[in-house]
Amino acid sequence: PFHYIYIQLGLVEMAKAALISKKRKFVADGVFYAEINELFSRELAEDGYAGVEVRVTPLRTEIIIKATRTQDVLGEKGQRIRELTSVVQKRFNFKEGGVDLFAERVANRGLCAQTQAESLKYKLLGNLAVRRACYGVLRFIMESGAKGAEVTVSGKLRGQRAKSQKFADGYMIKTGHAFEEYVDTAVRHVLMRQGVLGVKVSVMLPHDPKGIVGPKSSLADVITIHEPKDGVRSY
Repeated sequence: PFHYIYIQLGLVEMAKAALISKKRKFVADGVFYAEINELFSRELAEDGYAGVEVRVTPLRTEIIIKATRTQDVLGEKGQRIRELTSVVQKRFNFKEGGVDLFAERVANRGLCAQTQAESLKYKLLGNLAVRRACYGVLRFIMESGAKGAEVTVSGKLRGQRAKSQKFADGYMIKTGHAFEEYVDTAVRHVLMRQGVLGVKVSVMLPHDPKGIVGPKSSLADVITIHEPKDGVRSY
């Protein structure tokens, strides 16, 4: 019986160790994603950087950079993407050929919150009036087929007093699982001469059955009434 108890305790300890290592793996994956996202958002800000996707295969790790100007991301004869690959490889101790970087064009830049937040940032840095810049971004998002959009700018807009301005158009949800699926959000910090402005862009994506420009699943409150089939009596 004692041997049996010791074996059981040993199994529990092994299970605990496995559980901790699994936790650490998730944390490490999150830190890795956060760090490369930060690197690319700083390095590729002017090239319409719109996010990164990490795919781990048994042979190598593939990092897909989403951007509006993929040619600028690749650089002349692919030089720039090779430099970025080398930086990532050295920073995270990947073996030679253990990591690959790819550039993917964003299907519709008007529906990408990160691209629009970056666009608004450069408009504000170019001394364009806040209201005009925000309405320009809002109109472009809505013309691209979004269900709704919201732009918030906060900081020292005019004068010494900080305030927040919100510009919205269309339909926007704020909570629940549908918010996670349908709303794309991005935040940028604009280093103006008078202080830092905070820019937040939220885009409500349209429903797309193919899942290309928006989520496949429809909203919970959308009711579809089908036509009755031939030969079936409807009451």
